[in-house]
Formats: sequence, structure tokens, C-alpha cells
Amino acid sequence: MEFQADDVFSQEDVDSIVKQAITSCLGDVVYAQKKVNDQINTIVDSCLKELQSLNRPFKYIVTCVIMQKNGAGMSTAASMFWDSSKDGRCVVPWSNKTMHVIVTVYGCAVNIDNAAELD
Repeated sequence: MEFQADDVFSQEDVDSIVKQAITSCLGDVVYAQKKVNDQINTIVDSCLKELQSLNRPFKYIVTCVIMQKNGAGMSTAASMFWDSSKDGRCVVPWSNKTMHVIVTVYGCAVNIDNAAELD
């Protein structure tokens, strides 16, 4: 994977990380309520690990919803008050024959005056 500059939130980079986490965990898995908590934790942990490995000056928040595909509707909403020139959000919907998944990643830039402080 080729990633963008590290001073702005890159939706493209985050999108590819999240899609990889979802497909590696779920793939063609059939929805099973007893496994949902573990699957959510696996997806979120994988996303956070890969996001952290980018070594960018961001704090990340990752949420994941897994819902059985049964014809019921689902709506989500979020509102943010932040620096839209650096901070960002990426929503990745995914589904297979038995479930819907929505992973949302929020990236909040960390203001650092001296880059050497990161080490």
C-alpha cells in the first residue's frame, strides 16, 4: 500500500486499512450473534494497530456496528466540532449475504510544536 502525507487525515488510506480488517475477519462468514462481539473487537483492534503503524500525529477513534441482514433499517449520525483542515472521518459500509457492517474511523490531529517530541 502507498500512503499519503502524514499531516492530514487521509480517507483513502483509512478506507483501505478498514476494508482489509473487515474482509480478513469476516469474508464469507455467516452472521452468528454469539460471535459478533469477538468479530467487532477483532476488526477494531486490527484497524487501530494498522492506523498506529502509520506513525501519523493523530488520535484515532474506531467504531464498528455489525447487524444481521433481516430487512430492518439502520440509521446512524455523527456531528463533529474540530479542525476540518486536518481532522477527518471515514465511514466504511460493508455487507455480505447475512450481515451489514459499518466501521467509522475518526482522526483527530495532535498539535505538536516539535516533531522530535514524538520519539
